Amino acid sequence: MFEAWFGSSDDYEGQLARGLVSCPLCGSANVIKAAMAPAVPAKSSQRSETPAALPVSTGVNPAQARVMIEKLAQAQAEMLKGSAWVGRDFARTARAMHYGEKDAAPIHGEVAIEEARSLIEEGIEVAPLPLPVVPPEAQN
Repeated sequence: MFEAWFGSSDDYEGQLARGLVSCPLCGSANVIKAAMAPAVPAKSSQRSETPAALPVSTGVNPAQARVMIEKLAQAQAEMLKGSAWVGRDFARTARAMHYGEKDAAPIHGEVAIEEARSLIEEGIEVAPLPLPVVPPEAQN
């Protein structure tokens, strides 16, 4: 699973039809569009009465999609409990752990696609998270 942004659904469909959409990690062209979370929810005291619209592909029930995304977010949060946020130092930290310069530990952070590919080529295991992560310093 990976995240990509397109100008519109028509832009995505056009690029897909021309064979321009592929997984940035493995290169597979077997790509489908999935439901996405449009924003990180506000604190419970700041939420509006009307939930934000959830863009989904045709045929997906928005209520079911919302439940699915919430469960995915909960699973990701549970998975990251024992992981340290290293931000943009992800590649450097992962390499240091891989080459024994630093004790191995679960980490998560930010890395460009090209850098993720480079890590994989070096034999360093990395995986994209299904949902965006809000850095600790940006949380309210």
